[in-house]
Amino acid sequence: MKETADDFGTMVYDPGYVNTACCESSICKIDGEKGELTFRGYSIEELVEKSTFLEVAYLLIFGELPDKDQQELWETKITRHTFIHENLVQLMKNFRYDAHPMGMLISSISAMGTFYPEANPALKGSHIYQDINNRNKQIFRILGKLPTIAAAAYRHRIGRPYNTPVNDLSYTENFLYMLDRLSETDYRPHPKLSRVLEKMWIIHAEHELNCSTATMRQLTSTLVDPYSAIAGAAAALYGPLHGGANEAVLKMLRSIGKKENVAPFIADVKAKKKRLMGFGHRVYKAYDPRAKIMKDLCDEVFQLLGPNPLFEIALELERQALADDYFVSRKLFPNLDFYSGLIYNALGFPTDMFPVLFTIPRAAGWLAHWVESLQGGEPKIFRPRQVYIGKELRPYIDPDHREIRSGKDDDQENPLRATISGFAARRQISIGEGMYHIPKTIHN
Repeated sequence: MKETADDFGTMVYDPGYVNTACCESSICKIDGEKGELTFRGYSIEELVEKSTFLEVAYLLIFGELPDKDQQELWETKITRHTFIHENLVQLMKNFRYDAHPMGMLISSISAMGTFYPEANPALKGSHIYQDINNRNKQIFRILGKLPTIAAAAYRHRIGRPYNTPVNDLSYTENFLYMLDRLSETDYRPHPKLSRVLEKMWIIHAEHELNCSTATMRQLTSTLVDPYSAIAGAAAALYGPLHGGANEAVLKMLRSIGKKENVAPFIADVKAKKKRLMGFGHRVYKAYDPRAKIMKDLCDEVFQLLGPNPLFEIALELERQALADDYFVSRKLFPNLDFYSGLIYNALGFPTDMFPVLFTIPRAAGWLAHWVESLQGGEPKIFRPRQVYIGKELRPYIDPDHREIRSGKDDDQENPLRATISGFAARRQISIGEGMYHIPKTIHN
């Protein structure tokens, strides 16, 4: 299509990039029709069963599974970078007591980049990441420190002192240790819990060009430092339509309340009175393979920690939905979020930690795309086009001659309306004629 008759080229109007490919990649493949997911050619089912998170991270970033020596060196490099600078610790302690952990994580990742000026292309030149040694150093730092920052954000919310890493534990064991250790000198997380979390992190490590990964690619195209790029990708993940979808599933299951209410809930969904969360996916037109694994993990967790009534509601909801042609014909099958929130909830994590638990493993996928974007030389900067629908050229009008359109304070057409605090509301009605005039703002 063209903006005007004499426009120089052809554009494709594709809101949300539903059918637009912006890169070539060999990292991850999704076959949505068959319901298959592979990382570098390995099925997600086999990796979850046989591999570890750090081994999968190596696979994603470097393209092949490591040999024994590479695996040992890789894990050593990561664990030697788990401690964070004391200045960063102090920065985190200055957040409000009720700061959202994802906000703390994003801010701390961005701030971390300021501790390594040698890693900033804006300071050291746009070419610095053509050096594999420099690239790898930042990978070690980011993967090593992310769990430490995340654990500190969690401890901050519950008013407990931050724990320092213990580097003779596995990646997920160390994270759980930093979350839960009190004064014990020999505290060690339950091995089955560590393994469940590791499996979940393998599943979450990569998923092709989703919103946050596309954000990572777009930021990388500017040659910004990887800390800023990871922070930007994490901010995209923070959105409720991306990293917060599993929380919406929990709210839905709680609103259903009990198994007997599933049938009327299904009827309300079909009547478009309510929304069915955790079903359907833009890419998958069959059962999401990650959801199948998550469903099995639920059984492992609940055998260890006790039954969860929400899980019984979820099973009944899935059973009825998949027996109903209304959902099957529309290819609405359970996705990853349908069961992942149940597991995190059973593990005792508050819902505001869910996107944090998503960010830690997904950073491996983001870094894989960062490396792939840089390996072909300097990337081409992202610069999408738009379809302009605004006004054409018009003359400037002097303020004294403009039409009055501001309206009253409670006018819904007033473009400057905004919510205000009680403090501001009291001040607005208390200002006298001779004082500075503050235009009133409506309550909303």
